[in-house]
Amino acid sequence: MQKHPWFKNYPKGIPTEVNPDNFDSVIDLLESSFKKYGDKIAYENMGKTLTFNEVDKYSAQFADFLQNSAGLKKGDRIAIQMPNLLQWIVATFGSIRAGLVVVNTNPLYTAREMKHQFTDTRAKAVVILANFAQNLEKILDETEIETVVVTEIGDMLGGFKKTLVNFVVKNVKKMVPPYKIGRAIKFSDALRKGAAGNFEKHEIDREEIAFLQYTGGTTGVSKGAMLTHRNILANMEQISAWMLPKLKEGVETVVTALPMYHIFALTVNCLCMLKIGAMNVLVTNPRDMPGFIKTLKKFPFTVMTGVNTLFNGLLNQDEFKNVDFSHFKVAVGGGMAVQDAVAKKWEEITKIPLAEGYGLSETSPVLSCNPIDGTERIGTVGLPLPNTDIKLLDDMGKEVPVGESGEICAKGPQVMKGYWERPEETDSAFIDGYFKTGDIGVLNEDGFLKIVDRKKEMINVSGFNVFPNEIENVISSHEKVLEVGAIGISDPKSTEKVKVFIVKKDESLTEEEVIAFCKENMTAYKVPKQVEFRKELPKSNVGKILRRILKEEEEGKTQS
Repeated sequence: MQKHPWFKNYPKGIPTEVNPDNFDSVIDLLESSFKKYGDKIAYENMGKTLTFNEVDKYSAQFADFLQNSAGLKKGDRIAIQMPNLLQWIVATFGSIRAGLVVVNTNPLYTAREMKHQFTDTRAKAVVILANFAQNLEKILDETEIETVVVTEIGDMLGGFKKTLVNFVVKNVKKMVPPYKIGRAIKFSDALRKGAAGNFEKHEIDREEIAFLQYTGGTTGVSKGAMLTHRNILANMEQISAWMLPKLKEGVETVVTALPMYHIFALTVNCLCMLKIGAMNVLVTNPRDMPGFIKTLKKFPFTVMTGVNTLFNGLLNQDEFKNVDFSHFKVAVGGGMAVQDAVAKKWEEITKIPLAEGYGLSETSPVLSCNPIDGTERIGTVGLPLPNTDIKLLDDMGKEVPVGESGEICAKGPQVMKGYWERPEETDSAFIDGYFKTGDIGVLNEDGFLKIVDRKKEMINVSGFNVFPNEIENVISSHEKVLEVGAIGISDPKSTEKVKVFIVKKDESLTEEEVIAFCKENMTAYKVPKQVEFRKELPKSNVGKILRRILKEEEEGKTQS
């Protein structure tokens, strides 16, 4: 690895290698933090706090329930399906301590998507928020799930507040569709059943699976990335080392708006911040921007992570300028490209650079990140993390010269074991021990990596490769544009042509104005041939604009 140029640009004090084996397992990490930070506040949500000692107690109770009441054995899969709530922490940590494999599940999944994930993993148990239990009821009999634990939003709030919140959510806001699952047990009852906290602490090998993290399925059938205890711990150590210059143990406050069932928030916000004893403020519904900003005003936060649409949404709220940023130290963006205009405006308002990183579910997730010491480079995803080797390959599998584009391939202790029960797909995902990401990038002579686009989302205009990221980056800099998505649509003259979908910030924006702006800033073949204005764009659970959906809708129009 030493032959690569990025080491000379590493932030001062950051090692090029870390020890991925400081902890024996994720269980070891959890119990180490519980012991080290004790009565310090670990998590806050909806006005309720849990100390590290309380998380220890409740997760032990849940582990006891899973082993001694539900009869689950080491290695059994358990699906956990809820947004950022204290229950997610208790259920996930309890499941890991019980020796189970956690299947992180998006609560917004349809019944069909749930069925695929649950049958694919042969999950034996599920912990689900009542708001989404109606979909579970539809497919439960087609799965191997034997234990169903249902929680309500207010369950960890305690006392009258628990009763009030659950009543309002169910009976006033009508957010819980009727469902009937006869064998379901309430989350609070599960904790009571496991009150003794007497669970068997299994010996865990670092190479055993800790999480099955399903890919978004944007390029095919959703697959489960097998993330071992070592994968997760290695990436946590890599991220911890990267943030070392700015963060101190026991004093940080992190805002977690990204859902923790997403790999970015799981490793960076949940586990990395747990290791350094940070207070973690869980945001259940970040789409409620006014409510989100009220939360930001309550806490002297020092760390925040997010995706481009989240940062952009905050920046377009007038009240965001009135948040106190005096304690703010680190902002990290990932999950999708951070647009230049968003990064510049973010730093202008918060006075903190937005350090963009890069990774995938298959890599636990972080492969590279911009330095957080003020030497970040907007438009890149930074330098490879410690212990991480990246090379760019052409279609023939040969490494491309510095400055030329190729598929990003990565090797490191954070790279997954493989895809769950898909050996052929696992084999095809690697080349000479390097994981093929499917992303196209350019590595400059200083070692900074720039993502060009997804390999399968490139637009072919008369033999020229056009990258949607570039189109979107240019158009998003227009003062009247709020959001934009770009795709290629069939064209008999040029194979494909560029079409963009725009959410306006200013209603006066016209198609002609967009085209003229693009002609000023891009070569002719990249300029969109069609512009469609929409009230909103389809997004993933973390706010990533789904070009795939836009493409499918366009193809549907053609077929009809």
